[in-house]
Amino acid sequence: MHTVDVATPGGQYPIRIAPGRLESLAQTIPSDASSIVLITNPAIQSLMGERVTQVLAQTGKRLVPVLLPDGEAYKTLDTLNLIFDAMLGAQLDRRTVIVALGGGVIGDMAGFAAAVYQRGVRFVQVPTTLLSQVDSSVGGKTAVNHPLGKNMIGAFYQPLAVEIDTTVLNTLPDREMSAGLAEVIKYGLILDPEFFEWCEKNVAGLRARDPELLATAIRRSCEFKAWVVSKDERETGLRAILNLGHTFGHAIEAGLGYGEWLHGEAVGCGLVMAADLSAELFGFSQTDVQRVRALVRAIGCPILGPRLGGVDHWMQLMRGDKKTEAGEINFILMPKIGETIRRAAPAELVAQVILRNTA
Repeated sequence: MHTVDVATPGGQYPIRIAPGRLESLAQTIPSDASSIVLITNPAIQSLMGERVTQVLAQTGKRLVPVLLPDGEAYKTLDTLNLIFDAMLGAQLDRRTVIVALGGGVIGDMAGFAAAVYQRGVRFVQVPTTLLSQVDSSVGGKTAVNHPLGKNMIGAFYQPLAVEIDTTVLNTLPDREMSAGLAEVIKYGLILDPEFFEWCEKNVAGLRARDPELLATAIRRSCEFKAWVVSKDERETGLRAILNLGHTFGHAIEAGLGYGEWLHGEAVGCGLVMAADLSAELFGFSQTDVQRVRALVRAIGCPILGPRLGGVDHWMQLMRGDKKTEAGEINFILMPKIGETIRRAAPAELVAQVILRNTA
C-alpha cells in the first residue's frame, strides 16, 4: 500500500492507495461515529454497493444509504437536498460520518453535504473513477453546479481520509479512463516535465490498464496535488495552477450542458487550447504544442472543442467562470512544460485560439 499524507490548515489526512482498499473501509470509520451515511449512485451500487455495505456493517454503526441520480447533470442543489432529506429524516447527529462512494460528482456533493450538515460532519472519500482518484477526491474542494457556472456553490472541506482501491478501475468504461488520464498528464504539464515524458512513453500501457503503471500514475498525481494543496488550501495563489485547461474546459461543459462531455474530456481539450494560447503569449514551443495535442489524442480525449455558437458565446461562458476577476478572464498558461503563469489574455488572441481549436 502507498500512503500519501495531505497537510492543510483545514485538516490532515492520509490518501491510501492499494488493491482491495474497499475491504478495509470499516477501519477508516472513527469509533465515536454514531452512524454512517453511504452516498452513491445506481451504477456504483450495482457494481460494489452490496460489498461496501457488508464491509461497513462490520462497524456495528447504523447505516443510512442514499442513492443519487448518476451524472454531472444532477450535480445540483435539488439533488443535494436528497442527501439532507435522508439525513434529517433519519434524525442523524453531528457524529455521523458520510462515505462518498463514486466519482467526482458523488464526491463533490457528499463533501458539500458534510461541510454544511449541522455546520459540519466528517466524511470519507472512496473514489471509483480514475479522475476522482487522481484529482477531485483530494484537496477538499466540494461543490454543486449552477446553470450559470460549474462548481459555483460549494466549500473547502477536507475529508477524514481518501481510500483508493485501484481494482475498481477494472469496472470503468474506456471513455472514463481517458477522461481521468487528462488530469494525470496535467500534473506533468504544470509541475514535472519528466512525468509528462513518462506519460508519453507509457500511454499505451495506461490505456490498457496495466496495474503497475496505473498505480504509479495515481500515486504521483496524488503526491503532486497533496504538495500543491498543502501550500495553498483555498486557492489564493499556487493552487490555481491546477486549473490548467479548466477555463476552456468549463466553458465546454457549460455550453454543451453538463454531462454531454465528461469533465476530463473537456479538460483534455482545454489543455490543447491552453498550450496554443501559451504559444501566442509566452513562446511555448510549437513542438510542445504538438506534444500536448498528440498526447491528448493518444489518451482518447477530443482535441477539438465544439463551436458553442461562436467566439462571443465562448467568451461569455468563460467570463462566467469563477476564475474571472474584475471582468478579466484568467488563464493558467505555460512558458514551458513544468512552469506556469496565471494571467489574463487579450481577447483577440483568445478568439484566435478558439477558432483554431473548434470544429
